[in-house]
This record gives sequence, structure tokens and C-alpha cells, in this order.
Amino acid sequence: MPRISRIAEALRPAGGVVAWVLPAAVPPLGRAGAEFHGPAAGALFAAAGSGEGPLRSRLWHAFDVRPEDLAVEKSAYSAFFPGSSPLPHLPARRGVDTVLVTGTATNVCCESSARDAATTGLRVVMVAVANAARTDREHNAALHTIYRSFGDVRTAAGVLDLVRRGARRPAGP
Repeated sequence: MPRISRIAEALRPAGGVVAWVLPAAVPPLGRAGAEFHGPAAGALFAAAGSGEGPLRSRLWHAFDVRPEDLAVEKSAYSAFFPGSSPLPHLPARRGVDTVLVTGTATNVCCESSARDAATTGLRVVMVAVANAARTDREHNAALHTIYRSFGDVRTAAGVLDLVRRGARRPAGP
């Protein structure tokens, strides 16, 4: 969590856009989720991330969520799957060409979002130490897949260095 906070803090003054994404209170695979995993697991998936109150209040209490940040819900594992959230349309409108992916679960939602973002033409960077999975094996397998086919994998320190260097770049062609 602290690494995600540091990245968000660095992105804002560098001109980056911080987007907080939470799952909507629907099963990400619709009916098929309950059919594949059983009704109890389907209900658990549907309840993940849902809660009471406004979307921003459902985020981890230690995150500094600013008014200029985006806060969106997704109805699929991927935040970039067409129709699952408003996120696929927002990068182009804001001049964003690179997505930094952090969160949980590395091998499910984060990997799905990274793959779909790459498919839409965005540059993708998975922040290795700002993602989490149930096991190191699952986490590392997902990072390997992204690195081999869909984007880059960096440490939080590496990402912060890139953001700082990019922020000092002079304006112009």
C-alpha cells in the first residue's frame, strides 16, 4: 500500500492521472462464475470491493484520494475490457499513453487489465512490488507473462525514477 501511495504522489505533479478502480457489486463472469465456482464463491466475488457509501470511501483508508483522481467501478476482471468501466475511454481523452498497473490480484484483475490495456495500444508497466497475489508463484507467473508479451515490469523505485525523469523533461517537440 505505501508503494502505491508513493507512486500516486509522484504522478500528480508530473502530470499523470491517478485512477482508483474497485469492483462493482456484480459477479465478474456473470452467471458463469457461479456455475464454474459454485454459488458461495460467486457471491464472494460479487461482494469483493463492494461496500457502503461513495466509491472513494470504499478505498483503503490510508490512500490519499484526491478530487482530481479518477474513481471508477469495473464489472469484469479487467478495468480495460470494453463496457466493463469508463476507463478504456479516459486515457485518450487525457493524453495518457502509459498505464501503471498496481493492486490485487496480480494474476487475475491486474493481469487482465494489463493485457486489455496493451491490446488497446497503451504502454503497460506492471509495478512488481505494488501488486499482490495469493502466492509468490502466482504473482511471479503473472509478471512473467506480462513481461514476455504485454508490457514491462518494474519495481516501485524504478517507476518513481522514470516518473521523476519524465517530469523534468523540457516541454516541446
